[in-house]
Amino acid sequence: MTTLPRLLIPLLALALLAGCAGRAPAPEGERAAGQWQAQAERLAELDTWVLAGKAGLRTPEDSTSANLDWSQHPHYYRLLISGPFGSGRSTLEGREGRFSLTTAEGRFEAETPEALMEEQLGWSLPVSALSDWIRGLPADDTPHRLEEDELGFPLRLEQDGWEIAYRDWTHVAELWLPRRLVMTYDDLRVTLVVTDWRPALDD
Repeated sequence: MTTLPRLLIPLLALALLAGCAGRAPAPEGERAAGQWQAQAERLAELDTWVLAGKAGLRTPEDSTSANLDWSQHPHYYRLLISGPFGSGRSTLEGREGRFSLTTAEGRFEAETPEALMEEQLGWSLPVSALSDWIRGLPADDTPHRLEEDELGFPLRLEQDGWEIAYRDWTHVAELWLPRRLVMTYDDLRVTLVVTDWRPALDD
């Protein structure tokens, strides 16, 4: 009569362990359902960061790349572009509605950063919306369509004629942030890979 309980004890212990394992949090470095929604408020407040990365630009005629160093603040940003499609070294700056681009040829200004880059470099990134897209958010004030993955993270965003596919993520300062984006507009394809994300958040 006493053997049955003795057999049940290890079985119950295994069952409890299995149940706990099923409810265990995701290991560090792995995304889990609910994480994106849980960080929504902190992500929306993120307006200051420094990041480094690489951008690949592909058109039907050409394929090239450049290094990016991006410093973002509430009322000012600076985007340093160096490498082949940066024409050596170019610095794009924006401050309170004023935009300038400094290249080896001099310093130039225009009404929008996109127009400035198109005029001086012959290509353009969607700079006005990129500060939102790089956080995995749609830009304000224009229609968009957002598709989520099975964990609730952004998978594909369509806005202003661009399609942004989120291919990889990184966990920095207790935030999940995009690490690899592929952006397409007609026959233009831009692949952006962030190699160093440094978000600044107030405690």
